[in-house]
Amino acid sequence: MIDFAGRTAFVTGGANGIGIGIVRALLAEGCKVAVADIREDHIERALRSLDNQMVMGVEVNVASREEMARAADAVEARFGPVTLLFNNAGVNLFQPIEESSWSDWDWVMGVNLDGPINGVMTFVPRMIAGRKGGYIVNTASMAGWLASGSPGIYNTAKFAVRGMSESLRYSLAPKGIGVSCVCPGLVKSYIYASDDIRPDGLKADARPVDRENVKRLAGMHEVGMEPDVIAARILQGMRENQAYIFPMPDHREELAEYFQEVLADYRDYPEDPGYDERIRIEAFRRQSYKAAREAARKAT
Repeated sequence: MIDFAGRTAFVTGGANGIGIGIVRALLAEGCKVAVADIREDHIERALRSLDNQMVMGVEVNVASREEMARAADAVEARFGPVTLLFNNAGVNLFQPIEESSWSDWDWVMGVNLDGPINGVMTFVPRMIAGRKGGYIVNTASMAGWLASGSPGIYNTAKFAVRGMSESLRYSLAPKGIGVSCVCPGLVKSYIYASDDIRPDGLKADARPVDRENVKRLAGMHEVGMEPDVIAARILQGMRENQAYIFPMPDHREELAEYFQEVLADYRDYPEDPGYDERIRIEAFRRQSYKAAREAARKAT
C-alpha cells in the first residue's frame, strides 16, 4: 500500500477541476504538493484557497519538454524528489476529426498526450534513480474507452494515454513504482472553456468559438462530479493499486455492453498456414501478459 505522508507530489492541471481536488486530498495526507498549471492567475487563486506551507505553484506548459524539466528542478529544489506524479492536465475541442485542422491536432494532442509523455519522461528516471518507489496516475477519461464522432482528437489522445498507462504499469512494477489510469466521466471543471488558454501559435485554421455551445457545456459541467469526491476515490484506488480507477459507476453497464459488441465482431475462420506455430507463440505471450498483470497487482 502506498504511503502518502512526507512524499512530494507534482499535479498538472492542478489549479482547477480534478487537479485541485487531488491537491487538497494530498495535502490532507501530509504530502508536499506542486500545483502545476499553465494559468498563473488560477495558480495564485488556488494557493490562496489552500493556506498551506507545504504547497507551491509552478507555471508550466506540459506540452513543452523544456518547461517540464525546469518545473521538475524547481519543485525538487524546494520539496525534494517527486515520487507522486499526476498527469492530469487536459483540454478539449468538441468537434469531429474531419472538421479539425493541423493546429487543432497539435494543441489537443500536445496537452493530452504529449503532456503525460513529458511527465513520465521527466520524472520516471528521477524516481528510479532515487530508489524510493513512487506512484503515477494518468488521467484518461471514459472517452478513452467509449468514443463518439465528437470529440475525435480528445478520444484519440485518451485512448493512447490508457495504453501508455497499462504498459508503464508492467514495466515499472519491478522498480516499486505503481501506475493507475483514472477514467472519469462528467466532472465539475472548466474544460469546456479550453479555447481560453489555446496558445496563439496554435490557432491557425481554428474554428470560431461557439459561445452558445460553451454556455451549454458549462451548464452540463456544473452538475459534474465534485473534484474532492473524485480525488478521494483516486487516492483510494492508489491504495488498492488499481490498474484502472473508475470514480463514477455511471458507465459500468454501457462499458459491458460495448465489450460484448466488440467480442461479437470476432469470427471463427478456418485454420490458415502457420496457425499452429502462431498459436504457440500467442500462448506464450498470453501467459507472459497474465503474469505481468498479476505481478503489478502485488507490487505495491
